[in-house]
Amino acid sequence: MLQPWVQGTITQIIDETPTTKRFFFEVPEWEVFDFAPGQFVTLDLPIHEQKNKRWRSYSIASAPNGTNGFELVIVKLEGGLGTTWLWEKAVVGIEITLRGPQGKFVLPENIESDLFLICTGTGIAPFRSMVHHIKNKAIPFKNLYLIFGCRKIQDGLYFDELNALQKEMPGFFYMPTYSREPLDNAAGVSVGYVHKVYKEILQKRSANISNADNVLQPTAKFYLCGWKEMIDEARKNIQEAGYDKKDIHFELYG
Repeated sequence: MLQPWVQGTITQIIDETPTTKRFFFEVPEWEVFDFAPGQFVTLDLPIHEQKNKRWRSYSIASAPNGTNGFELVIVKLEGGLGTTWLWEKAVVGIEITLRGPQGKFVLPENIESDLFLICTGTGIAPFRSMVHHIKNKAIPFKNLYLIFGCRKIQDGLYFDELNALQKEMPGFFYMPTYSREPLDNAAGVSVGYVHKVYKEILQKRSANISNADNVLQPTAKFYLCGWKEMIDEARKNIQEAGYDKKDIHFELYG
């Protein structure tokens, strides 16, 4: 059942990168804005007369914390009516009609195998929420890979925060990679697309699941979030590596 439309108030705006802002909301009429990590909200922005042309959906970037607040991280799209309005009109204190939480792009009830969170750009939002939730609730997990792709180092999101979490959470691996960073300017970071990163991990896992003359079916859960081209290629690569398509979950952006 869909949540009702309510009024949300912007309480803070942070310029995160040259093209990305973090928007913090509260819902005054609710004591707690309760959601599952991975879900999204829909904003009703005053950009068109028709309702369905005013709606813009964004994954929640914060973890549930028992308050009526949440965070969105939004990239400005060239010519996009919604993000142009948010950049030019949205200020602290403004009210925006919203609905949520919605969506089924959420963690499994029990994390029983390695978990791959593969994303590009602001597709990192639901995964940041998931990782913090796993830590906050001390949820058992095996290996947790957050593979994040963007163009340049300056476009990176939550870099210091996720690096710190990696040090605090044994088995959590934060793996950013940059597709347009020159090799000689990228000392200490991965250069290329996300596909190179997870394929290397899967190849190593493949070598470890052979048992005598029997080759076990590889198992893992894959969550993909980003543009369609990345998701299509990742789904193809993961299935070709021997993993079941039912273990691949995805959320398209754009």
